[in-house]
Amino acid sequence: MKALVLHDKGQPLVPEERAEPTASGEEAIVKVYAAALNHRDVWIQKGRYAGLVYPAIPGSDGAGVVAATGSNSHAHWKGKDVIINPTLNWGASEAHPDMPHFRILGMPDPGTFAQYVKVPVSCLAEKPAHLSFEAAAALPLAGLTAFRALFTRARLKTGEKILITGTGGGVALFALQFAVASGAKVWVSSGSDEKIAAAVKLGARAGVNYRNSKWMEQLQEQAGEFDVIIDGTAGDSVNQLFNLACPGGRVVFYGSTMGNPSSAEIRRIFWKQLNVLGTTMGSAADFQAMTAFVSKQQIQPIIDKIFPFLEGEKAMRRMDEALQFGKIVLKIV
Repeated sequence: MKALVLHDKGQPLVPEERAEPTASGEEAIVKVYAAALNHRDVWIQKGRYAGLVYPAIPGSDGAGVVAATGSNSHAHWKGKDVIINPTLNWGASEAHPDMPHFRILGMPDPGTFAQYVKVPVSCLAEKPAHLSFEAAAALPLAGLTAFRALFTRARLKTGEKILITGTGGGVALFALQFAVASGAKVWVSSGSDEKIAAAVKLGARAGVNYRNSKWMEQLQEQAGEFDVIIDGTAGDSVNQLFNLACPGGRVVFYGSTMGNPSSAEIRRIFWKQLNVLGTTMGSAADFQAMTAFVSKQQIQPIIDKIFPFLEGEKAMRRMDEALQFGKIVLKIV
């Protein structure tokens, strides 16, 4: 089979011939029709990720057709259109992953940037019928992260006001689409006025450009305080987020692309009795609930650009530029 391989940090993705994987026991082989990129793939390429093992086949997101299973008891999956849950070894608790064993598909396990991928049968879910393979491939990692952040962790309710930072990225866009579909009142932030305008077309009430030094004041004028805030950047804006949260509000962090804050004003947390929550990926139950929600609401993932499979390195560079609005997808079949 053909696969896109990283041989070391700082090296480009290169197409290579690799042996097709084989399934045993509780495993399945999926013929990958489309795969999607995440910032995680770029960080792995740059060597900025824990537990790096090279050579590696990246890719956490994928959709395709089940080609084989390791056990006859799972033979009913063969030939089905599926999307892949990239959460491996979540564990028995819905509250948190089993950290010593928890992994994400694509590192160290060979990922979806290949014509075939091996995954546990428990990671298979039927592809929502209204989605193409390319759209379905865009869904798993970012959709799962957004869904758990909104509904499992923040317990977002209809009519609540929510701020979603960094619109344009995959998780933020899914959070916007899911929140709008659930009847919440959504505001966004971005470093691009064009991305804010696009988010408004998707149902956001309004948004602010965080490059403006008065962005917090602008949000306060537009919306007052927020019941829920979803953020993947952290950095020195966390105190402003705590300021924007209403008393008893929920602030959910799913990433920290801007690093740790130089200081955090804890008094804002206890004085306002804020709920500061963290989340990473999601459980099998979260994934099933997410795919059911997408099917019921007929949500279409926002796709920035679809690249031919062998142009994976070009796709990685577009991801690295952070200019995209929506998911970047590789068409494999």
